[in-house]
Amino acid sequence: MIVVRGAATREVPPEVAVFSVTASSRDKDRQTALTRLTERAAALRTHLDDFPDAIERRETTGIQVHPELKRGGERIAAYTGSVTTTVTVTDFSVLGELLLRLANQDQTTVSGPWWQLRPGSRAGADVRRAAITDALSRAREYAEAVGAQVDRLVEIADEGAEGGVQPMMRMMKFDAAPEEDLVLEVDPQQQTVHATVLVRVTITEPTALK
Repeated sequence: MIVVRGAATREVPPEVAVFSVTASSRDKDRQTALTRLTERAAALRTHLDDFPDAIERRETTGIQVHPELKRGGERIAAYTGSVTTTVTVTDFSVLGELLLRLANQDQTTVSGPWWQLRPGSRAGADVRRAAITDALSRAREYAEAVGAQVDRLVEIADEGAEGGVQPMMRMMKFDAAPEEDLVLEVDPQQQTVHATVLVRVTITEPTALK
């Protein structure tokens, strides 16, 4: 029996882009801070509503409201709040426009995008086949080295496949500027997919050892 490991790596286009957008507010008056926060969060939701075909998913992933205390005591200096939404986009042609529109809002921070493959993506299927081909090729080489041939495939064990999830860019807070004067082009980042398999085969009687 021969036991060999086969591996393959490919680069494939991303299937989704994920970014987060955070609306913030700060004021000495708590009610004013909350009012501004809800207004800014609502404005962001309105802008996201304008891209229903491009956005696959939007999720509120963080809400924070807390007082800022003055140094050395419990006196409140101001109230700060933030609402963070994570957005998954499938149409990359409008991604730059969407990011700019969101970043052009008051007290708004946009981070991302992070390019990804979908969970369970079939993009790695050809990589797994290539890993098996590599393993069988190695097995034949070992068999030939001892004057034998691969006789029967006994087992293929998948050691796991990994898809790259890599940040392409990170956008910081933008100062307000006319949207029509700005154009942001984004280039999807190729994702690295790797597969490794363990293959067991039997071989014919070696002749080089006789």
